[in-house]
Amino acid sequence: MFKIMIVEDEETIRDLLSEALKKWNFETWAPDSFQDILGEFITQQPNLVLLDINLPVFDGFYWCQKIREISKVPIIFISSRNTNMDMIMAMNMGGDDFVNKPFSMDILIAKINALLRRTYNYSETTNEVMEHNGILLNMENSTFQVGDNIVDLSKNEYKLLYHLMKNHGKILSRDKLLRALWDDERFVDDNTLTVNINRLRKKIEQTGLDGYIETKIGQGYIVP
Repeated sequence: MFKIMIVEDEETIRDLLSEALKKWNFETWAPDSFQDILGEFITQQPNLVLLDINLPVFDGFYWCQKIREISKVPIIFISSRNTNMDMIMAMNMGGDDFVNKPFSMDILIAKINALLRRTYNYSETTNEVMEHNGILLNMENSTFQVGDNIVDLSKNEYKLLYHLMKNHGKILSRDKLLRALWDDERFVDDNTLTVNINRLRKKIEQTGLDGYIETKIGQGYIVP
């Protein structure tokens, strides 16, 4: 089931959209606070965003730009602002389509389905970002972000952080991590894993996060 995030401050329109989309078997999420739309996006991991332009705090152009910094998720602007400049701005900020208010629900649903079909081809979708305890892992370009700090990762560092974050709360044995990093761990020096773990820890600690990866002696590693 696809999840659609509705960023709309008019409650009536928000409820109307949510009700109609649920009839089409979409899961919906509509934040009622507009302080941190990017944080809501990261937490909810929607497959498509419906975004108004006129919003409290920051406008839709701002939030579209912030989302585009970490994701290529489809974004449809829905707004009563319908000048050519508004439409150009929406596209320049990374929007995929623009729908004017008042709008036809049937046309909007058709646009949503078309965008989802082109983007995901109705196959299993994967998230482009992963977040846990202050780290935002970008799976598209092998970087992680803590606050305003963006850090590049080597191939092995990325794989390590991905598996540890994906399985947070679980202890991953050294053997399991070796298998995740190399196709045939029999030909890899066990010390290589230690070196990569230490390098990854150092990069994380340089962003101000200490103790993000814990060692469980005789068992392996864990991200709590």
